[in-house]
Amino acid sequence: MSILSDRWIREQAQNHGMIEPFVEAQRREGCISYGLSSYGYDARVSDEFKIFTNIDSAVVDPKDFAANSFVDRQTDVCIIPPNSFALARTVEYFRVPRDVLVICLGKSTYARCGIIVNVTPLEPEWEGHVTLEFSNTTPLPAKIYANEGACQFLFLKGNEPCEVSYADRAGKYMGQRGVTLPRL
Repeated sequence: MSILSDRWIREQAQNHGMIEPFVEAQRREGCISYGLSSYGYDARVSDEFKIFTNIDSAVVDPKDFAANSFVDRQTDVCIIPPNSFALARTVEYFRVPRDVLVICLGKSTYARCGIIVNVTPLEPEWEGHVTLEFSNTTPLPAKIYANEGACQFLFLKGNEPCEVSYADRAGKYMGQRGVTLPRL
């Protein structure tokens, strides 16, 4: 398995719609950087957030997810309460090729502030907006800036195409748009 370069990412984005919208070079003037990098793509977080709250004493249950466990916000700056969590999504829509697995890592700017970005791997032939999980590990409120960089995606090419892709098995998060909650 090898990591794929900026040339490959650009070609796939421009000619095959792998990333839409696609930003061909790093943008960083006055913002948390985003766009194409040497061996990855720094994606932006949209302005749609689901911030976890305990107002109604809800229990977080992945098998029976209660809508009263979060509040929806559409904003340019999301404030995550101390030791709390928020869901968001990428601005970009991804279409993963059949012979590629995509791994996501948080941006160092957020990590150095105690904000962890978690995303599970994007499997071969998965497509959609990526749901981002932001954890504020600090005892202070934390800001997330919409339409700025949030995480970096790394593209790994398999030694051959997989036998069964995410699309083949009709994965439950296929084609998701917007912030997507847990599904059983």
